[in-house]
Amino acid sequence: MMQRLLLAFSLLVLLSACGDASVPAGRSCVVLPDKGMQWIPGGRFTMGAEPHYPEEGPPREVAVDGFWMAKHEVTNAEFAAFVKATGYKTMAERDPPPLPGAPPEMLQPGSAVFTVPTAENNSWWRWEVGAQWRHPSGQSSAIAGEDAMPVVQIAYQDAQAYAQWAGMELPSEEQWEYAARGGAPALAEPLDDHGGPQANYYQGVFPQRDMGTDGFTGRAPVGCFKPNGYGLYDMIGNVWEWTSSGGDRAGAIEAVNVIKGGSFLCAANYCARYRPAARQFQERGLGTDHIGFRLVDNERAGPEQ
Repeated sequence: MMQRLLLAFSLLVLLSACGDASVPAGRSCVVLPDKGMQWIPGGRFTMGAEPHYPEEGPPREVAVDGFWMAKHEVTNAEFAAFVKATGYKTMAERDPPPLPGAPPEMLQPGSAVFTVPTAENNSWWRWEVGAQWRHPSGQSSAIAGEDAMPVVQIAYQDAQAYAQWAGMELPSEEQWEYAARGGAPALAEPLDDHGGPQANYYQGVFPQRDMGTDGFTGRAPVGCFKPNGYGLYDMIGNVWEWTSSGGDRAGAIEAVNVIKGGSFLCAANYCARYRPAARQFQERGLGTDHIGFRLVDNERAGPEQ
């Protein structure tokens, strides 16, 4: 049984690795047609090269067969179409299992939401009643007019359900990292020639203030930054992305899977996981407002076939 209440009690441990925003003036976001799949040619690469954290190494040679990958993260509009077609309810919308002694709010459906700490409350995360994909930050938030935002508050089981409905799969960690590198060595930080951010991550002193130099202080619509060498958007930053690969983390109270890519909450002074080799281990049953996903198609023949 998925122990979301226990997860909620340990949010600081689970999520210490690291509001929506409109599109700023002067920045255009690509509107991608259809499912926006991109062919990724197979090859070999060094996975986990030059690790910044122990879990990223040791570097190892990995071979990957060619596959199709979504150009962008699954959006609110795409997930809404899935829910309309199937009536699916995400983990955050379901009643938590009873837990004697739990605070009343943790007996109600909800999820984890990032909050800037204050002198009165130094927690980075809170259990927010009513937080789910339609209300990423709680009942007072909504996604109206934000069809192009990446869907969040998605647990691993939710991402798997969507993938099955779409006739696709979540990428393995190997596929994800290979694709994120775009056929070239990854820079330590995604910057342009003038030092400007080329991904949606945290500029400033985390967790107190995001300067928003990249144009956003929260999630960004998909496709607002230059694609990588394989034509994929937001592989780095914006929201963490689920993979199908399991992991192992001491103290985890349920099975964990690897998430990749960092998010808008990753800063240079803390986390710094906005790199292809970076990885985190996330409990499958808990979504947050900075975790989403994208799909791969391992069955569709490549363009040369």
